[in-house]
Amino acid sequence: MSETHEPAKKLSLKENYAMLTRGLGWEPSYQPKEEIFRAINFEGIKIHDWEKWEDPFRLTMDAYWKYQGEKERKLYAIIDAFQQNNGQFNVTDARYVQALKIFITGFTGLEYASHRGFNILGREFPGVGPRIAAQMQSLDELRHAQTQIHAMSHYNKYFAGMSEFPYMFDRAWYLSIPKSFFEDAITSGPFEFVTAISFAFEYVLTNLAFMPWMSGAAYNGDMSTVSFGFSAQSDEARHMTLGIEVIKFLLEQDPANVPIVQGWIDKWFWRGYRLLSLLAAMMDYMLPKRVMSWSEAWEIYFEQNGGALFADLARYGIRMPKHWEVTVKEKGHVGHQLWSTFYQFRHAAGFPVWLPSPEEMDWFSAKYPDTFDKYYRPRYEHWRELERLGTPFVNATLPVLCQTCQWPQLFTEPDDPTQICYREETYLGEKFQFCSDGCRDVFRNEPEKYVHAHLPVSQIYQGNYFNPGVDPTAPDFNPLVEALKYMGIKPGVDGGDFATHIDAANWTRWTGKPANIHEPASAPTADAAERKSA
Repeated sequence: MSETHEPAKKLSLKENYAMLTRGLGWEPSYQPKEEIFRAINFEGIKIHDWEKWEDPFRLTMDAYWKYQGEKERKLYAIIDAFQQNNGQFNVTDARYVQALKIFITGFTGLEYASHRGFNILGREFPGVGPRIAAQMQSLDELRHAQTQIHAMSHYNKYFAGMSEFPYMFDRAWYLSIPKSFFEDAITSGPFEFVTAISFAFEYVLTNLAFMPWMSGAAYNGDMSTVSFGFSAQSDEARHMTLGIEVIKFLLEQDPANVPIVQGWIDKWFWRGYRLLSLLAAMMDYMLPKRVMSWSEAWEIYFEQNGGALFADLARYGIRMPKHWEVTVKEKGHVGHQLWSTFYQFRHAAGFPVWLPSPEEMDWFSAKYPDTFDKYYRPRYEHWRELERLGTPFVNATLPVLCQTCQWPQLFTEPDDPTQICYREETYLGEKFQFCSDGCRDVFRNEPEKYVHAHLPVSQIYQGNYFNPGVDPTAPDFNPLVEALKYMGIKPGVDGGDFATHIDAANWTRWTGKPANIHEPASAPTADAAERKSA
């Protein structure tokens, strides 16, 4: 008589999760832990029990692949439909595409850098739970970079300035701001990196990129960009949860961790805020149809949401990030100041720039009643008059850069918008310049790190921003033109004035809509219709 066997008991979700996370770990036998996890102690963080790590999602790798595969199928179906229906002609106008050039050159590189950083965490964390979480986030970040590239590759077939995005990310002056942010994070220790990216950036600041900006993309008819944004948002929810769990885990492990974590929060909040100045200009100036102003977005996603978060963390001894009140004072200025800078240096940008139309300035007046008419409308009206006279304003000099965030010295004093905020620090007999008290504080805490910052303007003056074979002694040598070529910016093609840019000309030819942004986008004229049919 054959022996009967009881069917194997089905594991509960909790047991399955435990086996596929904690069950994958082991204790080393022939190597000491200090040699395996070499970076875990030098930051001063004390961890007494890695098992206290809690992952609220309880996500296992087999479930992860299933969910992501379903999302990929839906995402690429939308992207394919967008391409098949020539969706690039359904966006509001060609100005919107210029914002995508900043996104593909500036943000996609950050996703890949984040992928690399979380790969490192997956190797350096002794705890199995956070190691698995870091591995999943590393895969997420790689996926985000890929889907962003795929979604925007269609635009590259029709618009200039998008094909060299990895090259430009490494070399273009205004992209050194996001690049230096992640290089700063990835060269720190594992606990600082996860605080910087998972908490300060993902939990506190990333909603500004994935909520109002993606809503703006939808409002301007860009369903391709919206599709990858919404597909990534469920991943971002998991990343944000990882961020808050990291902070609570560190704070609950040992009281000595509190001042260290607070210092990291201060640093990375300010660094992330300065990086997102780029998004302020994109939201306020580069969306033909606007969902909300940068000031409104900052109030919702930081002042209200962030304020509630730090009120909750107060029981651990954590306060609001240092200099947060400066961001509230600057929210009515930062986008205008950055766009004014891009306008002055439009000959050195990878995208064309324009002055806001009278209707757009009225919108700014309504959204920024305390600042725009007083400080920025007169500037734009003066520049508009110079354009009318045939003598448009261009800044032909190279600006001083902040040693920490690497923005030009463009921001003003928090309490006096008529004065450029300039700070200075001397270290080992050498002077360094900063755009704010926040950036100077970051430098003061780690001067040995920031004295090595790779500043594009300094590199140009040192003769390091030229392609091989360029002869600086040649009679027709133009250092600015050669530096732009080194950055991947083609003079006369990539930057300049939008009204005379190739994208504007093609847009008129393809759609019949006027390229002059100061004209109302009404029905095509007879001439435009004739050009379109031709």
